[in-house]
Amino acid sequence: MTGETDLRKLLATMTPQLLPGAYVFAALAPGTPVPNGLDPVMQFREREGMTLIVSEGKASAAGLTGIFRCRMITLNIHSSLEAVGFLAAITTRLATAGMGVNPVSAFYHDHLFVSAERAEEAVELLVELADETGREAGAVPHPPAGTFSP
Repeated sequence: MTGETDLRKLLATMTPQLLPGAYVFAALAPGTPVPNGLDPVMQFREREGMTLIVSEGKASAAGLTGIFRCRMITLNIHSSLEAVGFLAAITTRLATAGMGVNPVSAFYHDHLFVSAERAEEAVELLVELADETGREAGAVPHPPAGTFSP
């Protein structure tokens, strides 16, 4: 097994990073190929068709109708795909602020897609969550939100 599974460590040491650019969710009908050059950040096949998360500009250039204009936050900690409660704690914190989130777990990190208008607020809430958890464990707090570099 790879990645961290300890919930307190995951929460206390994650460093949420807001990536540049806006994304949208788009759908392709079953059997429709992904347009050349689209390069989605995520694609998932469902029986109804293919869901894509793609940059807003590329979706528009390809003639795709995108919904949910969002920003991507990467939780910079190598979380295990078997970690229990990590995304539940994150989504609960954002939900208490009335914020929807679409999480995606990949091999190394978890990624959150949140409303573009509230993305910076989401990062601040996640830094607060990390700091609260870290203080409980005696760790040093994170630098202020927005100071993370790619």
